[in-house]
Amino acid sequence: MKGKWNIFNKLYKDEQGVSALETAIILIAFVVVAAIFAFTILSAGTTATEQSKEAIYAGLSEVRSTLELRGAIVAETDGTEVTDVVFSVANAAGGESIDLTAPVSNTMIIDYRDNSQRAANLTWTIDWIVQNDSDDLLEEGELAEITIDISSMNLGTSTQFALEIKPAEGGVVVVERTTPAYLDTIIDLR
Repeated sequence: MKGKWNIFNKLYKDEQGVSALETAIILIAFVVVAAIFAFTILSAGTTATEQSKEAIYAGLSEVRSTLELRGAIVAETDGTEVTDVVFSVANAAGGESIDLTAPVSNTMIIDYRDNSQRAANLTWTIDWIVQNDSDDLLEEGELAEITIDISSMNLGTSTQFALEIKPAEGGVVVVERTTPAYLDTIIDLR
């Protein structure tokens, strides 16, 4: 009987060794899986960071090249209808230069809309109030006056309208105004 128990004791001891080996293998497997999982999380984090950085730089680029209205928006009329809308624009603080080449080149497009009509790519002219050089780029410190011909729109009294100013790069500037009940020759649209 003693011999029989010796064999069981040896087998039992061997099982402890196998059990420790199995535990070590399982532990190593967990460590490997955890390392792979950690690598995946870090890779995803790096990718997300890169995408966030790209989005931020794209947004900054858009903001840096945005027009800014300066001063009043004035309507010129013939007494019955608005013929022209005049306003001044400047470059947003710290912004990049904006191309204001004549409307023929379509570098800046101005659209009109009201409750009953819409017109795209209106004719406009530019007059440089403050210009530091001789190019058609609106740069920091410069001021340009834009005159839009809207005589074909038949814009009369008490009419709400919108102008969308779309430079080649940068954000769209939307100007929404309402004509007064009585049209003088020159009107400050508020």
